[in-house]
Amino acid sequence: MNQQIKYPKVVFTWLVIGLIMVFVQVIIGGITRLTESGLSITKWEVVSGTLPPLNELEWQQEFDLYKATPQYKEINEGMSFDDFKFIYFWEYIHRFWARVMGFVFLFPFLYFYFMGYLDRPILKNLGRVVFLAILAATFGWIMVASGLVERPWVNAYKLSLHLMIAFSVFAALFWTYLEAKNFEQVGLVHKSHIGIKRMLLLLVGVFILQLFLGGVMSGMKAAVIYPTWPDMHGIYLPSIIFDLEQWNADNFNNYDKNPFMPALIHFLHRNVAYILFLIGIVFGYRLLMLAKSINVNVLSSSAVSLLVMLLMQVLLGIITVLSSSGKIPVLWGVLHQAGALVLTSIIVFIIFVLRIKKIEK
Repeated sequence: MNQQIKYPKVVFTWLVIGLIMVFVQVIIGGITRLTESGLSITKWEVVSGTLPPLNELEWQQEFDLYKATPQYKEINEGMSFDDFKFIYFWEYIHRFWARVMGFVFLFPFLYFYFMGYLDRPILKNLGRVVFLAILAATFGWIMVASGLVERPWVNAYKLSLHLMIAFSVFAALFWTYLEAKNFEQVGLVHKSHIGIKRMLLLLVGVFILQLFLGGVMSGMKAAVIYPTWPDMHGIYLPSIIFDLEQWNADNFNNYDKNPFMPALIHFLHRNVAYILFLIGIVFGYRLLMLAKSINVNVLSSSAVSLLVMLLMQVLLGIITVLSSSGKIPVLWGVLHQAGALVLTSIIVFIIFVLRIKKIEK
């Protein structure tokens, strides 16, 4: 695989810093969610919200605003001032880090642009990243707003969409980095190997579904209801899923008021994980065989990385579920989410490498 670099080294450093910062933001978001800190700041102030409360009066004003939320009234009534400061800290860091990312992107971008370091292809890719980042920020507030009116927590479906958009930002930025590196793939995949691309599409489709289910499961705290494995409280398939009367719009919408949706989402998430793992094993084996046949080492390492990370995710998922008696453990929950992001980067890299610019006859 040949490599031709046409951008200054500082541009790649900037992109790598961006990837690290997005990765950290996703981790902070996971901690914020698992510590139930997301509703502690009740206003979205892009500029004035940059500074945290600086004196006791400002802290009391923020606490009073939080006391008016359903989460405080239904779950945290009587919370101490110090406990409020703890959850406020994580939501503040989550928002502050997003602002820092904006500055880290904007000022170097302007410099590189006026210096002529950025051409049309990378500008198009960066445009997609910016669009997704703005979408993530906007949807993040929509998600938070969903827990400030009626529910004592954010809407699980909106949380999952916010998470997937955040993953998309990381994937788009990683793709930008790979294209900037200008890996050469002309003739890498022959016509006889087209089948592996179809299997890759299947892998990606199931993976996206699993990401969505994982976000919804986290939002519903479904692991707390069934902290057992390999069964779900002694049975493989909860009987409530077979109750046709439970399959109604009200249960899907008011998932926090019935046991049906947590059972369904939990069952789907863990079983789609098994399906994804099996597809990954078959695809990884085929990718190894392809790498051997065309003598491309990067495909071999990608296949091994995929298989190892899929196994790690299954193990992390099992540990997280078994440790969720009473509440979801922050450490294991965050590690499981971080693992999903690492797996995303591996899959994006494989998609990039297997692109066919030219099919040899």
